[in-house]
Amino acid sequence: MKFAICQELFEGWDWERQCRFMSETGYDGVEIAPFTLAPTAGQVTAAQREEIKSVAAQYGVQIIGLHWLLAKTTGFHLTTADKAVRDRTADYLAELGDLCADLGGTLMVLGSPQQRSLQPGVSKQQALDNAIEVLNRALPRLGDRGVDLLLEPLTTKETDFMNSCDEAGEIIRAIDHPNLALHQDVKAMLGEDKPIPEIIRDHAGITRHFHANDGNLRGPGMGPIDFIPIFRALQSTGYDGYVSVEVFDYTPGAENTAIESLRYMRDVWNKVQHGE
Repeated sequence: MKFAICQELFEGWDWERQCRFMSETGYDGVEIAPFTLAPTAGQVTAAQREEIKSVAAQYGVQIIGLHWLLAKTTGFHLTTADKAVRDRTADYLAELGDLCADLGGTLMVLGSPQQRSLQPGVSKQQALDNAIEVLNRALPRLGDRGVDLLLEPLTTKETDFMNSCDEAGEIIRAIDHPNLALHQDVKAMLGEDKPIPEIIRDHAGITRHFHANDGNLRGPGMGPIDFIPIFRALQSTGYDGYVSVEVFDYTPGAENTAIESLRYMRDVWNKVQHGE
């Protein structure tokens, strides 16, 4: 099992301090939120991209990819009836793919609930058709750069579009592109009507990334969720990607969250490996 962390947790830290801390704590990889680098992907210069990649490599931390792709941006939407906005969104996803590849990453997690929720007058079927159009337009360039686009189901508290792994799977199968797959998130799967281990097993064939967090929006092990059945399901399906810590409640502090989350996950993984 390889462990990573989503770095927007380290708000106010410079990049070298982030990489040094992640390395010293024991994380294998890091997932970057683009808005922490610049307002838009295009504003991250070639020199900055090289420096970001170089510093991470210096500390032995792999940049695995990007998430929060459309957060804190304007003018982008996945399901809108406005074709000009859809085209612009597809082009921006491709631009993010260039940023991801330039940093050495290979995956992008598409969550961004505000930029996919249904707009007035747009039916679910129209929204689905519009989303498929956007993804189809972006995927060729992502494929050329070796970047996977991963659909992230989210709860109905966050969005009214793509709320389950089944719904994401339907989109993935409809498009049938080798660089489109599923991302799973513990907090999000708590909103589904099946146990998380069952959801993991049902979608093992299309899942390429995994976010670990707890029901209280803090790190794994910092809330009520028992991760032993979850990690056992990942092990049984042969999952060999990263498990990234992604939190939404920063109250315990960045350092404490990062340290305790990794300690807990390593302990759980050790127990699973030994059949406990």
